[in-house]
Amino acid sequence: MVMNIHHPFHHLYRHHLQLLENIKLGRKDKKMSKDDHLKINQTPPPLIIIAMKGHPGTGKSTLADAIASALKIPLIDKDDVRDCTLSLQQTLQKTTPHHQHATSAAAAASSLLNDLSYDVIWKIASTQLKLGVSVVVDSPLSRRAHLEKLVKLAGEMRAGLVMVECKPSDEAEWRRRLEGRGNESGCGVVGDDRPSSWHKPSTWRDLERLLEGYCGCTEYDVGDVPKLTVDTTASVGFQELVSNVIEFILHIDF
Repeated sequence: MVMNIHHPFHHLYRHHLQLLENIKLGRKDKKMSKDDHLKINQTPPPLIIIAMKGHPGTGKSTLADAIASALKIPLIDKDDVRDCTLSLQQTLQKTTPHHQHATSAAAAASSLLNDLSYDVIWKIASTQLKLGVSVVVDSPLSRRAHLEKLVKLAGEMRAGLVMVECKPSDEAEWRRRLEGRGNESGCGVVGDDRPSSWHKPSTWRDLERLLEGYCGCTEYDVGDVPKLTVDTTASVGFQELVSNVIEFILHIDF
């Protein structure tokens, strides 16, 4: 079914959609005309929060990067915050009472700092929205409470909210990507010698344990929030995936 787009985002993002089409067709970029720039300036876009959702290794962050780059809006990544908390986690574990088991101490510290990381990205998103800037928020959104925070924020800022969930159908490919990233974890560093993926599952068994701990809570009802589920292992070009996400957003009547 062909849908007509009557949305303030249309003029702002039309050029980005054309860029994606040009990439797919191998054409060179064409600059927007003076009239296009005038139309953009005359039609301020509504604020929008594009909330990513998905487990580690699903391609969520790669897609989030591409969406933010195409739309020229900030990317707020929970991992950027969590990556910087290794020293805090080590300190928390050292100050844990001696009677508490080391494993449970590590779990408690991880839970605390994970919650802190979410709080930080909510705050950053709020600041950007107050400045009139839409955002892409990249996080697992593993619990309904996380979504509720964004629903509340969107309401306070009078912003639209859309969820993009990454769900790979090819488990073997998902596993290959996850464990490939784990093998390369020493390449990315935070600060001195701290691997940027130190807090992420690096093996398939690590991921299985993580999902077991969720006890199914990741499969929650999103209510009235528009949601697009993306198969990041589908046999389509990556730019087509990005284009599909942007077109989905353009068709939403916030």
